[in-house]
Amino acid sequence: MKVLLLGARGAVGGHLRTALLASGHQVTSAGRNAPDGGVRIDAANSDLGELLREASGHDVVVNASGVENPALGTALGGSTLIDISASAGYLGRLQAASPQAAMVLGVGLAPGLSTLMVAALDHEPGDDIDVAIMLGAGEKHGPAAVEWTQRLIGSPLADPPEGRTVMNLHEARTFRAAGHARRYLRADFPDHTLYGRARNLRVRSYFALGSVAATTALGMVARVPTARGLVAMVPPIGDDSWSIITSNRRTGQLRRARGSNQSRSTALLTARTVDALAGTRPSGAVTVDRLLDLDHLMVEGIELD
Repeated sequence: MKVLLLGARGAVGGHLRTALLASGHQVTSAGRNAPDGGVRIDAANSDLGELLREASGHDVVVNASGVENPALGTALGGSTLIDISASAGYLGRLQAASPQAAMVLGVGLAPGLSTLMVAALDHEPGDDIDVAIMLGAGEKHGPAAVEWTQRLIGSPLADPPEGRTVMNLHEARTFRAAGHARRYLRADFPDHTLYGRARNLRVRSYFALGSVAATTALGMVARVPTARGLVAMVPPIGDDSWSIITSNRRTGQLRRARGSNQSRSTALLTARTVDALAGTRPSGAVTVDRLLDLDHLMVEGIELD
């Protein structure tokens, strides 16, 4: 397939380009500053004419730039958009702005792998599903990931299942990961809107860093939104291991996944999603569980149980 990759020089984009080429796809690298041999496309621009011209000659556009521009779906030129954003509000606006556009929303670890793990649980309407996401505090993330974390501070979740205001990083819940009980903070990963809402499931996502101290500090900063700038100043602490746990409160059923290097894992999952699109085009917006199955998912470096 012919793939237009926005953000090709980013933390995820670099790994993704390598993975797509290894799968035999043709890749056009794009960025706000044109990569070597690529094209210049500013995904944040209100005028997306350049994107439309390039997208028209491609099968798939992957937005790995970190830019959250709801107008992207209007400039696909018949291609399918894959967006790796983890922002529930943005993904909702993206779909609303282009309801007929072919899009795969929420591709990566969370949402993405987490979506597949929620879908793999036995569930009934009305069930409460928890998603616990731990990301390695020792991994150096790109500016987009840091900005995403900063945007959580002082902001409410988008359309939470409780039907009331829920502030990011204020509520906490304890989960066991790697044999240890850990405190996770409620965060606006969008499985509650992407997967849970249509199935009448109350999906709640929680977030922790691999460092207990860093998680505690994040919870404290969340109470003082004016201090959000401190997030960008925190040095990498620990390793780059990540883990995801999904559980059904009613049945007690669990699914677990673990790995290392969040950026690379996100890239490899996105590449598998591109593979799954070969020969097909979604009708409107879909989530990754429409294309991949957890029990048949084979991605290097990701362990499932």
